[in-house]
Amino acid sequence: MTYPSLHNVFKERIRNEQVLFGLWAGLGSSYAIEVVAGSGYDWILIDSEHSPADLENVLGQLQAVAAYPTSPVVRVPWNDAVAIKRFLDIGAQSLLVPYVQTADEARAAVASTRYAPGGVRGLALNTRASRFGRLSGYAELADHEMCVMVQIETPLALDNIEEIAAVDGIDGLFIGPSDLHAGMGHPGVTTDPEVVALIDDAIGRIALTGKAPGVFAPIEEYARRWLDLGARVVAVGADIGILSRGSDSLLASFRGA
Repeated sequence: MTYPSLHNVFKERIRNEQVLFGLWAGLGSSYAIEVVAGSGYDWILIDSEHSPADLENVLGQLQAVAAYPTSPVVRVPWNDAVAIKRFLDIGAQSLLVPYVQTADEARAAVASTRYAPGGVRGLALNTRASRFGRLSGYAELADHEMCVMVQIETPLALDNIEEIAAVDGIDGLFIGPSDLHAGMGHPGVTTDPEVVALIDDAIGRIALTGKAPGVFAPIEEYARRWLDLGARVVAVGADIGILSRGSDSLLASFRGA
């Protein structure tokens, strides 16, 4: 009997420098994520940092997305080896690690995803990730196919882009405009001209390192702006935004508000 390959299509497409359009999934629902998985996005971000999703809930979302060609990317709640290990064991292969500010923090994130001697990930061979122990050579395959992106969302992280990108095992640097704005004195704002200019510059700097520049850009004007500047992993919307704005718009069309 043969089992599905561990080949990470998302990682391969990043290495081939393709532009990948994604959708943020923050509802924490396996049923809702299956609805959007059929839309054809290149990737879907399963959020466990700013959502009600816990480990078992993320498992259900991974299972729901598995029936579709969309690649799942899991944002872990924090750059923590124990938390990362558990998400990897349930089958996550592509991670977004929040709030990485230095090369040392980036190295710690990568180490959490690799088995010894290259990392500190605990080894369990009977998990969903290894097809419950049925995949021969799983540990080596898992390390090879792992994809790690880190979030750049503070002024310090901006200063350290080149050093973070130089860390072996980092596949992409993903800019978080909301926290970056907050860290620069603009909480609740995502379009301050000075901060947007820094994001523009950061995308170009990331591209020059050879790593994939990513960004969350639910406003079309800014998504297109950053795509033109070289962003390649772009979240162009979020399930919560689609649901809330769509339901608001529908009601307003009848009430005339």
